[in-house]
Amino acid sequence: MSILDKHQVLEKNASLLLVASLLVVTVGGIVEIVPLFYLENTIEKVEGMRPYSPLELAGRNIYIREGCYVCHSQMIRPFRDEVERYGHYSLAAESMYDHPFQWGSKRTGPDLARVGDRYSNEWHVQHLNEPRDVVPESVMPSYSFLKTTPLKVANVTANLETSKVVGVPYTDDMIANADADLAAQADPNADTSGLLARYPKAKVGDFDGDPAQLTEMDALVAYLQMLGTLVDFTTYDDATGYR
Repeated sequence: MSILDKHQVLEKNASLLLVASLLVVTVGGIVEIVPLFYLENTIEKVEGMRPYSPLELAGRNIYIREGCYVCHSQMIRPFRDEVERYGHYSLAAESMYDHPFQWGSKRTGPDLARVGDRYSNEWHVQHLNEPRDVVPESVMPSYSFLKTTPLKVANVTANLETSKVVGVPYTDDMIANADADLAAQADPNADTSGLLARYPKAKVGDFDGDPAQLTEMDALVAYLQMLGTLVDFTTYDDATGYR
């Protein structure tokens, strides 16, 4: 019996085809899954990565709440056109503390993986207030209400503690100072030495242009301004991780 004949027998016998399919899936699954039990970590460690500060985390929650991810991906693919437009392709480690991560393929608007430091706080506020003032062809809705909505986080400490349960390495010091750090990051007159020690490269200042109150706009802009800024790609090497 030729190979073709044997294959036809397999195709015409539903029970035999089912058993063979299960066998192939089982072997493939074992080959893929078993090695993971012998790896300490499946994500390479990259210098500079840290958990979100309380204000950044609050901003990220607003970003998700308002559905920003529906139109903006945070995943730069390793293709020349993407790298030239957005910057270095995204690393898995950059999303290791995201629950859920914001990778995707939907781009009604541009990818935001490296939007941090690309524009000023004022630009972000104006863009969120009325997108067409800065991008005439934009179809993005206005989020002007964020600037007049006080930031209310029911329990900042609990947010960090919950994140710690799922693997985000918040320290006891970070958790103990969560409320103070959230307020200090958006206060230009606050002592932020402790905040910056706990969260290196955190952007500090009055994000929404109104130092009189802490708003949802402050939190969202703080989050946007840190995206893609933690890893120093001038010292990163694609082959070894660092130069």
